[in-house]
Amino acid sequence: MKIITLLGAIAVAVLFFFGVIFAIAASVQAPLTRLSASLMLFVVGFAIAYYITRKPKTVIHQLEVSGQMKAAPLKCPNCSASVDANRIKIVSGVPYATCAYCGNTFEVTEEPKW
Repeated sequence: MKIITLLGAIAVAVLFFFGVIFAIAASVQAPLTRLSASLMLFVVGFAIAYYITRKPKTVIHQLEVSGQMKAAPLKCPNCSASVDANRIKIVSGVPYATCAYCGNTFEVTEEPKW
C-alpha cells in the first residue's frame, strides 16, 4: 500500500469523525456555523477519498505476431501521397491517419496478402 493512500485514508477517517461531531453539536448550539463546518469537513473528506481511490487511465496494448513483420508504406486513398506514420491517431480502438497534403482523414486498414 502506498504511503499517500494510507495517509489519505487516515485523513478521511479523521475528517469524517469531526464532521459527525460537528453535526451532532449543531443540534445543541450555533446550528448554522457548526452545520456548515460539518458539511465542509464531509466535502473535503469525500474529495480526498475520491483522489486516493481513482484509477490511472494508462492503457498498454501488446501485440504478438507469429512471423516477421515489415512496414508497408502508408498512402492516402484520396491523393495517393505518402502519409507519415506519426500522424496516426487511435480513436475508439480504430487507427485513423490524416493526410498532410489534402487533409483527408481515413481509417488505416491492413490489405490482405493474397
